[in-house]
Amino acid sequence: MAIKKAAPVKTARTTGLKTAAGKIAEKKISIKKTAPAEKPVAAVKKAAVKKTTVKKAASVKKTAAVKKTAAPKKAAASKTAVTVKAAGLNTSKKEKTEKKIIKNAAQLLVDAAVEGILEVKGRNISILDLKDVYNRVCDYYIICQADSNTQVNAIAGSVEVMVKKRIGERPYHTEGFQNSEWVLVDYVTVVVHVFQSQIREFYNLEALWADAEVTKIAFD
Repeated sequence: MAIKKAAPVKTARTTGLKTAAGKIAEKKISIKKTAPAEKPVAAVKKAAVKKTTVKKAASVKKTAAVKKTAAPKKAAASKTAVTVKAAGLNTSKKEKTEKKIIKNAAQLLVDAAVEGILEVKGRNISILDLKDVYNRVCDYYIICQADSNTQVNAIAGSVEVMVKKRIGERPYHTEGFQNSEWVLVDYVTVVVHVFQSQIREFYNLEALWADAEVTKIAFD
């Protein structure tokens, strides 16, 4: 008669151990399965980091290149600004020198005209500086007087001769030689008026141009 082996008795302890062992085995399998999947993620992150660093490096190079190209432009702009300032200074100097030359020429003409008047004993010479007067017709009026028609003509002629001799200028216009009561010798910037005494008192040009600065020479 064959003896049958008794089936092992399953107890709560053995079943619990088996289930626990099975769970641990399952966890190990899951860990093994999931662990290789984590590596590609890390690799992707590293690759992304590398790409971003490459992009940053490229942007840094671009900004450096922009800075390098921008610097010469700024320098060029500063150079042009300096040249403009220098040009402005040159033009202002030129204008000043031109004004001085014009003023000196007019003053020389005035001096020559007064010398011509004194040469023929003209009297009561007034020099009216009109440069600061609004609506002026010239820069200087020279007014003098004589006692006769002959002396009026002589003074006007002496003014023409002296101005031509001193500065080489001829009058632009002359007027009044026929009557010789009031002779006008016009040099554009300077106008000489030679009056007989009573005609000068009648027209009274000094009062008409009262805003002018007056210089008096050889008054009685």
